[in-house]
Amino acid sequence: MAERVIPLVDARVASRPAVVPSLLQAPTGLLQDHWGRPLHDLRISVTDRCNFRCNYCMPKEVFDKDYPYLPHSSLLSFEEITRLATLFVAHGVRKIRLTGGEPLLRKNIETLIAQLAQLKTPDGQPLELTLTTNATLLARKAQALKDAGLNRVTVSLDGLDDAVFRRMNDVDFPVADVLAGIEAAQAAGLTGLKVNMVVKRGTNDDQILPMARYFRGTGVTLRFIEYMDVGATNGWRMDEVLPSDEVIARLRAELPLLPLAPRTVGETATRWGYADASGKHDPALGEVGCISSVTQAFCGDCNRARLSTEGQLYLCLFASQGWDLRSLLRSGASDAELAAAIAPIWQQRDDRYSQLRSEMPPDAAPAQGRRIEMSYIGG
Repeated sequence: MAERVIPLVDARVASRPAVVPSLLQAPTGLLQDHWGRPLHDLRISVTDRCNFRCNYCMPKEVFDKDYPYLPHSSLLSFEEITRLATLFVAHGVRKIRLTGGEPLLRKNIETLIAQLAQLKTPDGQPLELTLTTNATLLARKAQALKDAGLNRVTVSLDGLDDAVFRRMNDVDFPVADVLAGIEAAQAAGLTGLKVNMVVKRGTNDDQILPMARYFRGTGVTLRFIEYMDVGATNGWRMDEVLPSDEVIARLRAELPLLPLAPRTVGETATRWGYADASGKHDPALGEVGCISSVTQAFCGDCNRARLSTEGQLYLCLFASQGWDLRSLLRSGASDAELAAAIAPIWQQRDDRYSQLRSEMPPDAAPAQGRRIEMSYIGG
């Protein structure tokens, strides 16, 4: 097996300035990129900190006690986040996901949720407002999140076996507390819950069936994510990727599954529904999903932008550079100027990293600069 090398580097990279064009054009809600992909989803990282040290995201070798996290003054304030989100909604965004790091570590996150919950699309519809969390604080915050206007929660959970889970989070956090957080979220009325499991071959792939058995029929959708080559600090290797096709084959060996159609354009997960005795999908049993970020590129209809904790705009999870919206925001730019600066950034977007990678030999990757860390812009 190849030796794992984890470079000790800063997870952040320099960004490009966002430029106000000479001609200010008002948002139309129909912004499209170079390949005709609309801007639909915005993922906002509210903190670069996390209380887990998962080795595929924030390994201890890099994110130790001396790691220089961003000072509070560098973070976008809730008011700044809401102002930018308002402009992105004017450009066509209909779904906002709060992420991190661990977003529930951001003090008073309910205040931000309440602000974002007031936003409406150009046709007067409410936004879909979601949050991804490791659930360490979810049991105590679930009701407040719901009351503030949050629609849905996605929980990261990489196994049910307590020993496996403690090894993966690398801070000895028990799986029982995550499950308690999920139950609290359901009790608070947060519907449509999802659980994301990052699968690493030889590490936690023995948890695939136990996870499926546990969440089947609970109202929680379980999604399996291929271990990704995001950033530079996780020591990614192709031989640790378990392809989604193999995940589904393991599940179907015990549990009857039927392929389901995508719910929306740009959906990252392929859907599989549990079948009843007659061979038809039983909604009461629920479904599973697979996010095949390595073996099956979904760049063709990707409609997601990402806003980092300090206001850098990224157009791809595998990006090597972003655009600095914070400097423009704090320079006194008007809403019209900010909206006009955002538009050409998306219109010139031609990112399709996963598609290019899928056309190359295993363990090869498209040439580009050092990629931004997932912990900095969220998954």
